[in-house]
This record gives sequence, structure tokens and C-alpha cells, in this order.
Amino acid sequence: MCSTLSMSRQAVSKHLAVLERAELVATVWRGREKIHYLNPVPLQAIYDRWIRKFEGKRLEALEALKTTLEKDKE
Repeated sequence: MCSTLSMSRQAVSKHLAVLERAELVATVWRGREKIHYLNPVPLQAIYDRWIRKFEGKRLEALEALKTTLEKDKE
């Protein structure tokens, strides 16, 4: 992970610790190895609370744009 992100091991560990405290990442210990998994539950709650309410208007705007562009094409 460190080489992929061009970060030091310490920096990656600090970021993962922050994500763990925020419960965005779940961890499992396998011997000395610590495996990290994305926890989608809080992300879904954020989506439901903040993003979903704007989704309808955005989709309506895209549909209107599509309709307008298709009319201009004819």
C-alpha cells in the first residue's frame, strides 16, 4: 500500500488509524498481520442523509438535458 500511494509506512498507519476511529474501516488481526476492510455502513448513512435528497433534482436536470439535446439532433 505504501508504494502504491507514495507514502511512508508511518503515514499510511496514521491515516488508517483515523479511518478506524471514524469506523469507516474495520480491522481483523491474523497473527501479527492486521487486515483492513472498508465498512460501508457509515458511508451508506452519509449517502442517505446528505446525498440522496439532491439526487432527484440532478437526475431530472440530466433527463431534461438529454431530451433537449435529442430534439436539437432531429
